[in-house]
Amino acid sequence: MDTQLKFRVQNWLNNDPDPLMRAELQALLDANDNEAIAARFAGRLAFGTAGLRGVVGAGPTRMNRLVVQQTSAGLGAYLQAQVSDIATRGVVIGYDGRHDSQQFAEDAASVLCGLGIKVYLTKQIAATPLVAFGVLHLGAGAGIVVTASHNPPQYNGYKVYWGNGAQIIPPHDSGIAACIEKAATEQIKLPTLDEALMAGHLQILGDDFYQAYRDGVHQSPVLQNNTEPAQVSLAYTAMHGVGNEMALNVLQDAGFDNVYSVAAQSQPDGDFPTVNFPNPEEKGAMDLVIAEAKKHNAMLACANDPDADRFAVAVRTADDNDQINYQMLTGDQVGVLFGHYLLSHASDNQRLTCTTIVSSSLLSKVAASMDATCTTTLTGFKWLTNVGMSEQTDANQFLFAYEEALGYTLGTMVWDKDGLSALVGFAQLTAELASQGQTIWDRLELIYRQHGFHLNSQVSIALKPTTPNIGAYLRDNPPQAIAGHKVVSTDDISIGKRLFANGSEEAINLPTSDVLIYRLDNHARVIVRPSGTEPKIKCYYEVVETMNANDTLASAQQRAQANMDAFINAHQADLPK
Repeated sequence: MDTQLKFRVQNWLNNDPDPLMRAELQALLDANDNEAIAARFAGRLAFGTAGLRGVVGAGPTRMNRLVVQQTSAGLGAYLQAQVSDIATRGVVIGYDGRHDSQQFAEDAASVLCGLGIKVYLTKQIAATPLVAFGVLHLGAGAGIVVTASHNPPQYNGYKVYWGNGAQIIPPHDSGIAACIEKAATEQIKLPTLDEALMAGHLQILGDDFYQAYRDGVHQSPVLQNNTEPAQVSLAYTAMHGVGNEMALNVLQDAGFDNVYSVAAQSQPDGDFPTVNFPNPEEKGAMDLVIAEAKKHNAMLACANDPDADRFAVAVRTADDNDQINYQMLTGDQVGVLFGHYLLSHASDNQRLTCTTIVSSSLLSKVAASMDATCTTTLTGFKWLTNVGMSEQTDANQFLFAYEEALGYTLGTMVWDKDGLSALVGFAQLTAELASQGQTIWDRLELIYRQHGFHLNSQVSIALKPTTPNIGAYLRDNPPQAIAGHKVVSTDDISIGKRLFANGSEEAINLPTSDVLIYRLDNHARVIVRPSGTEPKIKCYYEVVETMNANDTLASAQQRAQANMDAFINAHQADLPK
């Protein structure tokens, strides 16, 4: 180990407040595991538009108390430079149920209070959307939520909201990152929470705050369709996260009493003992809630992820033998159902919806058919809500946004994805349909018959280290056809242009990103996102099938899936090896 690295390791040991982390690092030193030590000190855990997220462990490339303290000092310095009244407006801080989350939140609070910035700290665990809500509700200058969302147990994270209640976007991310680098070289003042309380810098957010969010959901203008909630029964799981109590409360407030919570997953548990991966999209993660739904013959099996900002649902089906089963809806299906439903009830001046470039194109078609607007953004809720705010006008107010990764925001109470209000909204949609003798499947079929059966798929393709740069290759050798169908247009987001097959072009109003979007003459689409760090690409595919009079949902899906399989195989075969 070189002298400079030895100095850095010793300096870290001298400053790390966590005896467990110091012992972990000392054990690596005692074992002369220089490779592991070098990895721990190979830079810093990167701060980006999603804040921090990483494995908990010792050293600057892991999540730990010292990293959180340094990050908070950098964030505080940046806020003081950018927000003139941040000392009085303050910062809202909440945290999830992971093992280190409360400690990390308290460290963040201590650092900010030490800088003279007021802090509103939740008294206990809080769903991520409560923090986004709290920024606007309290008029704060920023918000922090300590959460790793649906990542495995060994992870934790640190997510930042700006004063508008939305996740930060450039240039704030790089500005905060630069301040963190500087703060990491300076002494950090760390008053105790009691000292911060005595000084008037700290306020604990108690029951009134949680009730304010609950009341906000109950009074939300887009959640006022109270059509026969008694007709709906549903099973629910918080997936060992923070959602259970609030989910049951907001459902009860909306009149949904036939709700069955999965007891084994209802309480926060940072070990996530009943799921291999606490993400409702992962195979097996919904097994217990579907079993609970079967037990009660419920219409829906619903889940929030561990920080309750995502919403997942499986809907009851019956086969030819009247056997009850449950089928998961994709994020795109839920998003389109919400868009259609909310636009059906919205006022004439609330017609703005948003989705991302990798989500289904179906919402834009539904919106156009309902005299509404659908704006497309880059991937991520930070873009959906910031763009939604900037695009809305008095005559065209924001209504709804979604991304295919199970994220939805209904109305403007929370400018981030909110799995709790989405849970209520989906139950209300189901109740309205039930009152008309219809199901979620009937509504999906109606939408598909009007606009075509849209099927979307995502594939991550590993490439050989010797494979040429895919983005550069595709730009130098633009495909004229994919899977036997002519390329009608190519969006190159890196240069902000849409290039048409006839040679014409038009500008695309999106931040630059290494993304290529190909639209084909059969209405199919493929999006290619090369990785900048490893030899792989992510491809997002969409096929559209017209539903004829003899089609059922099942037959249309079967045909679309066959075409999707052929599409993916043909496209992958054309990529450079």
